[in-house]
Amino acid sequence: MEEQLETLNGGGDYTAADIQVLKGLEAVRRRPGMYIGSTDQRGLHHLILEVVYNSVDEAIGGYCDHVNVTLHEDSRVTVEDNGRGIPVEIHPETGLSALETVLTTLHAGAKFGGRSYRVSGGLHGVGISVVNALSSWIVVEVRRDGKIYRQSYSQGASEGEITEEELIAVDSSPTGTTVTFLPDRQVFESLDYDFAFLSQRLRELAHLVPKLETSIRDEKKDKVKTYYFEGGVGSFVRHLNRKKTPLHSKPIHIAQETNGTAVDVALQYNEGYSELTLSFANCVNTGDGGSHLTGFRSALTRVLNEYARKAKIVKSGETLFAGEDVREGLTAVVTVKIAEPLFEGQTKARLGNPEVKGHVESVVGEGLSAFLEEHPNEARRIIDKCLSTAKAREAARRARELTIRKGIGDFSNLPGKLAECSEKDPAECEIYLVEGDSAGGSAKQGRDRTFQAILPLKGKILNVEKASPDRMLAHEEIRALITALGTGIADQLDMSKLRYYRVIIMTDADVDGSHIRTLLLAFFFRYMPELIDRGHLYIAQPPLFKIQAGKEHHWVYSEAEKDEKIQEMGNKKIDVQRYKGLGEMSPVQLWQTTMDPETRTMLQVTTEDAAKADEILQVLMGEEVPPRRAFIQAHAKSVRNLDI
Repeated sequence: MEEQLETLNGGGDYTAADIQVLKGLEAVRRRPGMYIGSTDQRGLHHLILEVVYNSVDEAIGGYCDHVNVTLHEDSRVTVEDNGRGIPVEIHPETGLSALETVLTTLHAGAKFGGRSYRVSGGLHGVGISVVNALSSWIVVEVRRDGKIYRQSYSQGASEGEITEEELIAVDSSPTGTTVTFLPDRQVFESLDYDFAFLSQRLRELAHLVPKLETSIRDEKKDKVKTYYFEGGVGSFVRHLNRKKTPLHSKPIHIAQETNGTAVDVALQYNEGYSELTLSFANCVNTGDGGSHLTGFRSALTRVLNEYARKAKIVKSGETLFAGEDVREGLTAVVTVKIAEPLFEGQTKARLGNPEVKGHVESVVGEGLSAFLEEHPNEARRIIDKCLSTAKAREAARRARELTIRKGIGDFSNLPGKLAECSEKDPAECEIYLVEGDSAGGSAKQGRDRTFQAILPLKGKILNVEKASPDRMLAHEEIRALITALGTGIADQLDMSKLRYYRVIIMTDADVDGSHIRTLLLAFFFRYMPELIDRGHLYIAQPPLFKIQAGKEHHWVYSEAEKDEKIQEMGNKKIDVQRYKGLGEMSPVQLWQTTMDPETRTMLQVTTEDAAKADEILQVLMGEEVPPRRAFIQAHAKSVRNLDI
């Protein structure tokens, strides 16, 4: 045993020679995930946004009014602004130019001293240097002092001195910075940019910095988007709420600076059941929230309770509103600008400054109280919605008690139709949510009973986008699903009680199957978002056709793949069988094609953009018909006799 451990640990000797000192940007290339989160598409986008945030910092300071992003056909990316331009003179400490210093040195930048940037989104000072380290090459062009300065880099190292030439200001602004880079294919899984995601981020930035024009061009897809807004976060909330029915005509806008923190908040209630609150710190999207979001929610709950008591809508002694009661149907944007942001982690997903909570709570509390006093009709509509939500929450609590088990070891309340697996370690277990009893029967017979559980779902589950929580929990199939997973939902969600680390949606490869899959995705996104965030939710990919010629057979998953495979097989006598449903497959076929971990294909469900996901769910599953009609007409290959 000791010999095995010694082998695994690389030998028994441990000396000074084993200590590695990584120089320059070598550490970034060795462990890119520490700096950009991952090397998938999310990390690839992070590179672009790091450069964009530098330009936005110039805009926040009033030195820049446009930022342009270009995705080139050969996968290069260019980010251009009309700011002051990165300084090029020699840095007194490094002996290099200031440009080369910030491109090649971690934690070097103008954002630490507070002289050049009172507010910035990149206080870590690693943004542009990390982009340099993780690019095959990068070229920086600086326009300032009537000249153009250029310098090239390769995998983090400069390729020569700065060159300069006289600036002829015809097609470009007299000052600014242009960064062109090619992400390193040795680092990233692919160089496939998501135009929709990046354009959404640039839209957000245009909202957050009024009068800043942002644009993005995709040369491959011949797409261009340009954004310019003067309404700030108020127009942002109106945009997010545009496909919902608001309770009050205009967003409540609260903006004030206190103790060095500039707080800017807009909120508007709608008739829906879900909450969409986006938070930003120095224009960086803090997807995991932080102290500013906590302060906002505390103020919201406190002020609405105080107003309800003061207006005698809620009598003394009655139960106060809980946080979830005042957030149902809420759309809000919370943004702060501070001199010393403490982001938790290099990807800046959460703000950690503890003092910001109090600053935001104070500003929002004062501003919201004033609004409610000055607008009693709007206040009454908001309070009435909170009352309705509180009553539904209490009904949902009683229903939830019927669905939440006492613990993982208690199997007494599991739904009777659940075919359980024998493995007890959740990390080794998976559950298939199967459409219908017929497919459920095939799945139960074809599965590996050791680690695969099967939960057949009868028909289409309730559309939670149109249902209150108490009505949702009254739905038998949803109760069975919640009970089987064991985590609870919403504010009582406890992922430590998850009984299966892979939750797999397996529906027929037809329109009805797609609809059922969408209904399940809506449920998970609204009531179990952490299941998605932690990578536990998957979609099975059953084949659509079996193509057979003699003893040779192939499973294919689309019409296009079928046509391609038939062409490949030549002049053989071919039999094509289409599977309309999972129940048409034998248990052996279902195992071989869709359930065998060695051969199956599954899609992992992720949510990179909460605002976009919320919008799509509103369009596809919400009350409003015209947006859904427009979506179908835009995406369907042919639409005849459309009846929604």
